[in-house]
Amino acid sequence: MKFRYALPILLLLAATASADEVVFYRCTDASGALTLQNMPCPKGAKQEKKVMQSVSTVPMEDAASAKPIPSTVPPASAPSAATPVVPAAPKPSEVVADSGADPAVEKRLPPPILFQCTTYDKDTYITESEEPQSRCVSLRTVGLDGNPQTGAGEACEMMRDQCARVADGALCEAWNKRVGETEVAARYARPGNEAKNKAEFERTRKIYRESTCGE
Repeated sequence: MKFRYALPILLLLAATASADEVVFYRCTDASGALTLQNMPCPKGAKQEKKVMQSVSTVPMEDAASAKPIPSTVPPASAPSAATPVVPAAPKPSEVVADSGADPAVEKRLPPPILFQCTTYDKDTYITESEEPQSRCVSLRTVGLDGNPQTGAGEACEMMRDQCARVADGALCEAWNKRVGETEVAARYARPGNEAKNKAEFERTRKIYRESTCGE
């Protein structure tokens, strides 16, 4: 992995740096490969930045000839066994937030509610409106003598579809069916309805893809 070879190099850079801070970049590309480097990650990679305090060091060629500097500060007394040693809290610059979650996914919302309706002849369909549709069902007419052959005119009976709200656990499946219905309507639209049906298909497909159903 790139991570294994990049880490010793970055540690070497951190050990020889003379600045007050050393910046590391932890990069994860689209395939999941992990790289540590001292420059910003390439475009498209997930980047995590970490700032560490560097330690100034003496070059190796000067370290052998350097004379020890007498210390004027008395050595600190070792902590007693009764005194607990509390580790220092990390500096704000050393804390890197990493929730591990994709922000785009966190913003997704559940799809809007839908209703499944059944017509008088047992046909079913999915709709976003909770108001059932009304249909004028043709009636058979007969004459005054009861003979259907002598019946005059036309008559129909208004009947309302029976609708029920789709359960939350079945919303994604219902929205998938709803998108399919609008796609069929767009493909086989009557002359003059092509643009309207296509816009409705694009709208329902966008709702489905941008909701939690499209994760």
